[in-house]
Amino acid sequence: MRPAPLPSPRRYLAVWFPFLSSDRLRREQARQDCAGPDDDAGAPTPVVLVEKVRGALRLAALNRAACALGLTRGMTLADAQARTPDIRTIVHRPDADAALLRQVLNDFGRFTPMAAIDGDDALILDVTGCAHLFRDEAGLVRAVEARAGRIGLAVRTAMGGTAQAARALARFGRGGVFEAGQDGVAVRALPIAALELDEKEHQALTRAGLRTLGDLDDRPTAPLAARFGTDLPIRLGRILGQEDVRITPLRPPQPCVVDRILFEPITETTDVEAVIGDLLTEAVAWLNQRRLGGRAFEAAFFRVDGATRRITVRTGRATREASGVMRLFRERLAALTNPLDPGFGFDQVRLSVPVTQAMAPTQSGFEAEAPGTEDLDRLIDRLTARLGPEAVGRFEPVESHLPERAARLVWAGRRQSDAGWPARDPESPPLRPLQMFDPPQPIETVSLAPDGPPAQFRWRRVTHQVARAEGPERIGGEWWRRPGHRSRDYYRVEDRDGRRFWLFRAGFYGEEPEPRWYIHGLFA
Repeated sequence: MRPAPLPSPRRYLAVWFPFLSSDRLRREQARQDCAGPDDDAGAPTPVVLVEKVRGALRLAALNRAACALGLTRGMTLADAQARTPDIRTIVHRPDADAALLRQVLNDFGRFTPMAAIDGDDALILDVTGCAHLFRDEAGLVRAVEARAGRIGLAVRTAMGGTAQAARALARFGRGGVFEAGQDGVAVRALPIAALELDEKEHQALTRAGLRTLGDLDDRPTAPLAARFGTDLPIRLGRILGQEDVRITPLRPPQPCVVDRILFEPITETTDVEAVIGDLLTEAVAWLNQRRLGGRAFEAAFFRVDGATRRITVRTGRATREASGVMRLFRERLAALTNPLDPGFGFDQVRLSVPVTQAMAPTQSGFEAEAPGTEDLDRLIDRLTARLGPEAVGRFEPVESHLPERAARLVWAGRRQSDAGWPARDPESPPLRPLQMFDPPQPIETVSLAPDGPPAQFRWRRVTHQVARAEGPERIGGEWWRRPGHRSRDYYRVEDRDGRRFWLFRAGFYGEEPEPRWYIHGLFA
């Protein structure tokens, strides 16, 4: 018996954009065909972005020229202008930076589906098992850095065994790729600023002669926790790799993900459909091996310029039929309000199956045609793909004795509940009408006996003479849901003109208040 393979160690890639705000400004000005702040004639112009903090204007972000002059984030604008009078100031827009960072996060999903935002200027990528797509980890890092440079963003990357170690090496070190065990040695050489403590605790550690994380690691943990609190040893242990706190990706990991990296970008719809078809074949094979079926299929298109577009199709029941899902994608692509714009082309396409369901292996029968239920499901899937998931609805049963609560309308792509419809005899008349009133409408009745069916009733100013009546069907009230709910006696009645009604009496004679009659539905 072969031993089970050992799980691969976790690998995290921290991607830090130190000049995110200034790079964003340069991108925006380049789109307007204007010279960027670093592209002026002569020496680069120092540019700072300012924001008001506690009534004072402080530097929120800087470009390279401003950093070279010794300016730092958090410095007041007055101090910066006293040091360098010719700096250029721009109002900081953190919402624009956050939008750009989220766009970059979606674009970097081409490297791994496990990606998260770190702070306001960095990303953390869980690249475990992804390096072989780029030959090795160094190739993956080069691809990430090249992608960031193509977008126009300066970047520093670091890869380590924990997300906290990679983050510290990128922000407070020189970055690089660190093998398992090497990141701990590199982290020990980082300054204590990597702990990101408040100013008072940082000064206290500096006065104590502790300059690096290695100095802290050599000290006993108990005195440090007693002096600075338990948060400091926890932070130190996580950065040193003693504890791996997994990231929370922006998009949860999907059960099945298949990728296609294209050497030449594609722009034609036929090429896009061909790639989706190939990916569906791989995804269906994966589902078939695990006896699963897909309820939702999502195609992600990564453009050369960094834009990302996702399209999702859903099915009424679990399926492993690639041709049927491909038909839904064609319907969806043709019915998009905002058509799929390839721009300069898609260089990567990803297909994922976010919703799966257990599905037994199917064997084709001898019938020439598929059962009617499958035809209906295919029709619902095509209507949903063409009109949208919210435009097609269906009824599903609810475990309740009250007729108005026994069914509810849900959108067709929702997973079916475990409750089933009650079985009925096909040779007997229906027990429930197709058309029901919500709420039931009051009527006036005349009965031959107090507890019997009505002999005639008046509804909407029209008097109906009852020719036949069947009942009663007694339905008790749901006292646990609504106290004081009265029991009902239902009757199926037919008037002399052949019209059939569903009437009920709420309450019993001799009770207070007196019982009342209602019409609840009409039979076809």
